[in-house]
Amino acid sequence: MIFPRRLLAATSVAATMVLLTSCATLPTNNAPQALRTFDAATEMPTEMGPEPDAEADLLLRDFYVASAHPVSDYAAARSYLTADANGQWNPGNGPLIVDRLNITATAGGDANERAFTIRGRLVGRLSDGGAYETDNAAYEATIVMTRVDGQWRVSSLPEEIVIERTELLNHYEPHDLFFYNSNGRTLIPDRRWVYSSRDQSLDTVLISMLMEGPSEKIAPATATADASASGHAFSGYNNGVYTFTGFQDFDADERLRFGAQLTWTLSYAGLPGPYPVALDDAPVADGYEELTTEDFADLNPRLATTKVAPLYALTEGRVLSVVASEASPVEGQLGTMGDIAAADITSEGAAAAVRRQGNEMALLVGRVDGQMQEILRADSLTRPSFGRPSSGIWTVTGGDTVVRVSQSTASGEFVESEVDTSQLSEENRHMSELQVSPSGARVAMLSEGRLFVGIVATQSNDVPAIVNVEEYAVELDGSSLAVEWNPDGSLVVGTANPDTPVWRVELDGSVVTPLPASNIVAPVVAVAASPSTVYATDGMAMRQLSADGISTGSSWRDIPGLRGVRSAPIVAN
Repeated sequence: MIFPRRLLAATSVAATMVLLTSCATLPTNNAPQALRTFDAATEMPTEMGPEPDAEADLLLRDFYVASAHPVSDYAAARSYLTADANGQWNPGNGPLIVDRLNITATAGGDANERAFTIRGRLVGRLSDGGAYETDNAAYEATIVMTRVDGQWRVSSLPEEIVIERTELLNHYEPHDLFFYNSNGRTLIPDRRWVYSSRDQSLDTVLISMLMEGPSEKIAPATATADASASGHAFSGYNNGVYTFTGFQDFDADERLRFGAQLTWTLSYAGLPGPYPVALDDAPVADGYEELTTEDFADLNPRLATTKVAPLYALTEGRVLSVVASEASPVEGQLGTMGDIAAADITSEGAAAAVRRQGNEMALLVGRVDGQMQEILRADSLTRPSFGRPSSGIWTVTGGDTVVRVSQSTASGEFVESEVDTSQLSEENRHMSELQVSPSGARVAMLSEGRLFVGIVATQSNDVPAIVNVEEYAVELDGSSLAVEWNPDGSLVVGTANPDTPVWRVELDGSVVTPLPASNIVAPVVAVAASPSTVYATDGMAMRQLSADGISTGSSWRDIPGLRGVRSAPIVAN
């Protein structure tokens, strides 16, 4: 990929002063870590520490609150330990996340020693690099507390950090790092949780994490050669410039590709540009002393969130185009067939549809306003999904065989290949839905009403594989009926839950949020999302909820042109 040279304009003295002033608060030679900071200059929060004469159970709960602060090797939590326990305690990896902690005193004990049983449901954990991994297991531990000089302290505890999910949300922030996918054409998100602290700068934290490479979970979907490989290092923010070393072997194109990674990571963290960058004491490329998002607009990893996405509806076996207050059949075959069971459409007008014919289903590929071509037949096919950013189309045949259909660049013929699903287990092998993420790096699957997310890896034989599968949103208790990716990388899920029929699930599964439930009735059997609106089909009609309505608790509304019509939404992202 060749980047055009930026046309440089003269920079005024005033603009230069603004840049220098805006960067003046950034520390130099600072290399904080995502979860644990050993910098002696970093102090624990002043409000943290044992309350004098606190009861044992209350002090123990405060200990778990303090455990959310990793600064100075968890100094805040260590202040609740006896001297011996503090010397022996080595919590090891990142914190375990539980839904809530229940503290119960055990039988026995005396005035100077008590034991407590700690229980909760383990919902996830953070790696040392801040990547969230989902879990679903019972958690139980025993804590012993001892009086020291009349004050209760923790004298025996497991070598682990445990925090409630509320504390994670209160003291950590999620941010996306961006790495190139396996073909090197697209930046894909790697979500990390960063401790919120006044004593470390977010930019240097994120850059340090970026240079350490992708998380273990997303790594199979990334390019084998990356700027984070051994030998490339971040030197710090020095004299107003982000400085790096070890890039002598990078050509001009590779240096710019790294610049795009860096720029989009900082930009989507809310850190304004331009970004002065030097690789081995030289600009990234001629004319690129400072980097902006405009320099790498074609690599915007959230480009779909900036576009207006056309809306379609599948009604009585036909595809309708929904514009303003009117819904009318599309001009191509999809508007007249009358037996379409499911479809997906891209923003460029490519279409894939499943047609029901007798006891069989057929996968059709073509143009939304043109002719469709039959590619394969099977007893059953799931709703097709375009494998963005390529032209591949994914579906599941027979409930458990994942197929990708791609078009040969040489012959123009469509080629069917089976996806390697050997890492799937019996609990997630039988799929009613499979949808590919906007980046093409992940797949969301529904199996027996449960939501699973896997990583799309390209193996040495070019056969795609679904790996590193995790269950998301166990709170939904097997009620999921429909799933779709939001343009921002999160998921929208329709369920049979009568109280909260539609949910939002974050990219890494860390947070599950119910959407407003006014004027929508379970079961919700189809969902879709544009950058500005969520669409859902309940038992009565197809409805919409604006992004603003999600935060304000607004009611779901009918769609003009489809009032009283039960249709399935299709958003051409």
